[in-house]
Amino acid sequence: MTISARHFIWQVQGKVGTVTLNRPERKNPLTFGSYAELRDLFRELGSTDSVRAIVLTGAGGNFCSGGDVHEIIGPLTSMAPPQLREFTQMTGDLVKAMMTCPHPIIAAIDGVCAGAGAAIAMASDVRFATAAAKTSFLFVRVGLAGCDMGACAILPRLIGQGRAAELLYSGRAMSADEGSSWGFFNRIVPAESLLSEAQAFAAELAAGPSLAHAVTKKMLHEEWTMSLDQALQAEGAAQAALMQTADFRRAYEAFVAKRKPLFEGS
Repeated sequence: MTISARHFIWQVQGKVGTVTLNRPERKNPLTFGSYAELRDLFRELGSTDSVRAIVLTGAGGNFCSGGDVHEIIGPLTSMAPPQLREFTQMTGDLVKAMMTCPHPIIAAIDGVCAGAGAAIAMASDVRFATAAAKTSFLFVRVGLAGCDMGACAILPRLIGQGRAAELLYSGRAMSADEGSSWGFFNRIVPAESLLSEAQAFAAELAAGPSLAHAVTKKMLHEEWTMSLDQALQAEGAAQAALMQTADFRRAYEAFVAKRKPLFEGS
């Protein structure tokens, strides 16, 4: 798979792809172009097995400062309603592309993680952070609602309704300690090892059963709207299908032979 990125750095090592937002002088803000390019990247990754896990990070000691004030916020103030709706549809499509991408996405977060940056961190599957990470859903600070890029649907699932409400109403920064104790961050790691630890975890997942990971991710998102009976039915059907795969047999044969299984995604 060949990806030509204009708005971020894209690197692949083994089965792990790393997206680095790369405007460090502005704390890596998003633009109309980078929103679209990220959306298209995650859509494309959904149809390839050459990359099986993705790390999302930012350059220069910050993750992402959200939508660029001059390149997004300013122009939005003079757009007509159809253009505004087209933009909000695109930002939502980025979140949808991340969450429907079958491969695990690990966000590696340092420093500023604000607005749309907080939203794409939220839409990732796993989040590693440093002690300096400050996560702000600051949409209210510019007169907009907290219901942006799925925040009112997803954030309460991660940290609880009351905590999500506080952050979305106030726009204040959630510290790394709060994010860890509330369940937003999976790990707090030293800044110097943030990327390497995220990539190592991604490599561990990439070496695992990609079909099973894809089903796990799909079920994690879909079962929020299911009753217990529906969830049990869906999980039973999913497991029965995976029991017919070669990877399942490979795992059994490796267990019998007392060796590590080699999963091939089939």
